[in-house]
Amino acid sequence: MGRPLGRSPLRTREARDSASSIMLLVLRLVFFLVLFSVGWTFASKAGESDILPDFLRNNPYYMLIIFGSVGLAFMLFDVFIPQKSLTAMSGIFFGLVIGMIVSYGLSLIIDLLVESSFASVDLDSRLVSVMKLTVGVICCYLAVSFILQTKDDVRFVIPYVEFSKETKGAVPFVLDTSVIIDGRIADIAETGIIDQELVLPRFVLQEIQSIADSGDKLKRNRGRRGLDVLNKLQLSDRVDIRILDVEFAAEGVSVDEMLVDLAMELGGRVVTNDYNLNKIAQLRGVMVININDLANALRPVVLPGETMQVKVIKPGEEAGQGVGYLEDGTMVVAEGGRDHIGETIQITVTSVLQTSAGRMIFGRSEGYEPPLDRRRPRVTRT
Repeated sequence: MGRPLGRSPLRTREARDSASSIMLLVLRLVFFLVLFSVGWTFASKAGESDILPDFLRNNPYYMLIIFGSVGLAFMLFDVFIPQKSLTAMSGIFFGLVIGMIVSYGLSLIIDLLVESSFASVDLDSRLVSVMKLTVGVICCYLAVSFILQTKDDVRFVIPYVEFSKETKGAVPFVLDTSVIIDGRIADIAETGIIDQELVLPRFVLQEIQSIADSGDKLKRNRGRRGLDVLNKLQLSDRVDIRILDVEFAAEGVSVDEMLVDLAMELGGRVVTNDYNLNKIAQLRGVMVININDLANALRPVVLPGETMQVKVIKPGEEAGQGVGYLEDGTMVVAEGGRDHIGETIQITVTSVLQTSAGRMIFGRSEGYEPPLDRRRPRVTRT
């Protein structure tokens, strides 16, 4: 049933983003103060250390400058890379672990090679350490690069390890104006096949109301049909529809863009008949359910030689032809159907023609024989 929502999910997201920004600011401030305190502790004991250089022992407050500069550098690095990816971090961590394991095994091989081939070389020498460090850096780099480039396939190699977000469970369907005015969504809902929640944005409802109040009679009828469809959906026990109040801060944003943004925010799918909206949603990575595509997929398959019943409603272009339509709108041309206009006859399918405008079925009524001039091939004399 229709349940208006008081708060906008986009406004809620803005509130969450604002709270996260405040928490990040506090975290950075605490990080800087803690790092500065560590620098102050080092500065107070710099004169007692024999490890530090003379200029640091003589000028301990340089430690404050060093620690403060390091803290600012990390904070700037954090600020100037605002888009963080948990997927990338997971891939880097996993790659580093694999790289360190492989580099450890190779370091043992290096020790064996040095010990067996170069007995005079000390295993703890600087040259061997540099070789191990180089091998370790190369292994870590190759492992991280390989994981980041093939993270979508990691789950097939290592079960239960995946780096891509997967939406589980039922996702909401965001309704477009065109699909509501079309009306077939109500018939589909009555079948009980839809168990997802239908979401009707407030701006879509306002657009339908404006169409229903239009001065153009055709638009007014289409708008009123859309309102009737919405009323049918709200009264239906087979589907749950929710009217969502959404506020957008940006001015001049089209309805299609708002629908796509809302679907991305809710993690849902857009239900539409609009070709342009379909393409926009696909470019933005939002899944689309097109009622026209669904209707085409559900059309029965008819093969030549099969029989079917059709009601002839008008004469065809050729002599003896009658034209009728199936329930899904498919045109049927019946040979010998001209004499049965207004009647339901049985025909045998002779051919099926698929065109850009749709599908056409050609058939022949029972007992009909084509004229002789149409059965015999014409001979052209030269």
